[in-house]
Amino acid sequence: MSSPELPGLDVSSRVRARDVQMTGTADVGRRVLMITGAIDTTDHDVSVSVNLPEPGRWQVIKAETNLTDQTWVAMQAVMDEDSTFLDDEMLMSPQFSKSFMTPDARRLTFYDGEVRPGETVLKMYSMETGGRKPAYFYSRYSPIATDSAEQSQQTLDELVTNGMSQRPVVELIVPVTVL
Repeated sequence: MSSPELPGLDVSSRVRARDVQMTGTADVGRRVLMITGAIDTTDHDVSVSVNLPEPGRWQVIKAETNLTDQTWVAMQAVMDEDSTFLDDEMLMSPQFSKSFMTPDARRLTFYDGEVRPGETVLKMYSMETGGRKPAYFYSRYSPIATDSAEQSQQTLDELVTNGMSQRPVVELIVPVTVL
């Protein structure tokens, strides 16, 4: 079964058969949002929007499996205009030893680690949102095989500082079950 073409995207941006639908669960009492799934793409950024039961502060726990054939060495998320990341004790990923958040708290990058093909990455962070439908873009960086270790490190340092350039986007709406 082929997926319908997403508006505004080229044919190569179709969701592939190996994708695992992203799904979420919101625990309103604890203000925790858990999201899981996987998208099998290395050539696109992913735009994720969720329907929360209410705006405000949420702790997010996101697990994603690397279904690609590339090792991810950095992951970046950029929030929409109505949402920000919070620099608190929930900001972590066991697969990455470092994180960088921009002063406006809209871009967060996890780096200094790796997620190999077939492995799962766990990211935890808190966000503040003014609406019930926050959206964010996320990107992954994999070193180019022909680059030297020094070139890869320099590229990674630049990406952390300046952000990853936006690529074509796969748009997802994550269904959320409310507890």
